Amino acid sequence: MEDDRKYRQRGYQDQSYGSEGGQRREERPRQQGPRLPLDVTGPRLPRLVQTLVASRCHNCSTTLPQGVDFKGNCPKCNAALHCCKQCANFEPSTRFQCLKPIPVRIAVKDRANECEFFKPRVTVARDAAPASAPVAAPVSTPPSKGPSDARAAFDSLFKK
Repeated sequence: MEDDRKYRQRGYQDQSYGSEGGQRREERPRQQGPRLPLDVTGPRLPRLVQTLVASRCHNCSTTLPQGVDFKGNCPKCNAALHCCKQCANFEPSTRFQCLKPIPVRIAVKDRANECEFFKPRVTVARDAAPASAPVAAPVSTPPSKGPSDARAAFDSLFKK
């Protein structure tokens, strides 16, 4: 077999590898059947993220309250809410920039209009503070007076 190799260096294909001081691992019998995952308790569940479904102002991105009147204006920036930019059918890449078949193009998209196809745009976002997590109250500690107070506090931890 050595005659058919291109190079004649000794290496991993040599038969005398185990006898010349190098040690080979013992071959373990392979387990039959399906291979178990490393963690036999099961797959790790994804961390569930709380979501918040709400409408946002197209101008200032303020989350609008649940019962807001879309015929009015934004409570923060006073922008019109019944406009094309606030509509779920607004799509800049389509004809007249609307997914619905409107007969005439509405020129100014951020002014109030009377479109009958208006449907408020609703966004789904991550909730910053999950409802299940308790909010920790801030703990106020008195400022330490010096190294002797720190030493006394440490010694009081280990008194018998």
